[in-house]
Amino acid sequence: MNKKEFAETLKQAKGQQLGNVGTGNPASQKAHHGMRWTALLVSALVLTASCAEKNAHSEQAAKNEQAVKQYFDHFNSHDWQKMADMYADNAEFKDPSAGKEIVAMSKPEIVAKYSELAEVFPDLKNNVIQTYPSGDTHVVVEFVTVGTAADGSALELPICTIFAFENGKIAKDFSYYDNF
Repeated sequence: MNKKEFAETLKQAKGQQLGNVGTGNPASQKAHHGMRWTALLVSALVLTASCAEKNAHSEQAAKNEQAVKQYFDHFNSHDWQKMADMYADNAEFKDPSAGKEIVAMSKPEIVAKYSELAEVFPDLKNNVIQTYPSGDTHVVVEFVTVGTAADGSALELPICTIFAFENGKIAKDFSYYDNF
């Protein structure tokens, strides 16, 4: 029931006369009228709770999406420490370059990994194609990593990453790309 339908139901319920409801028996009419108001009240509470829950999820999803935007800003400016600080301690990673297993990494390990990558590709950038918030804990990001090595060879790698958030930090970073 949307807000407009709810308002119309409330208007109709208020307009009901006890004499137009039930069998003509005053006790029956009163009971029927009470049940109608109880149903209306329950509907109102469900609608209110549903809207409040949806707004809370929407707010958290927006915060996570903003955090992902900040993450990619740090990546593109090669501020590896600020990027690493966005992760929970010993965040879990899944990355084809590290094998099939999930690997926990500390913040210093994250900084070292990306610092080494930037040495090979000094102009390394991520071009975000699209972000897809999923509930209040996940954001899926489609992007392309580009860069040029010292020998002039170019890197252009489409990647899809699933970020999982816990307590405002990235707890999981699962990336998928062609590693051939």
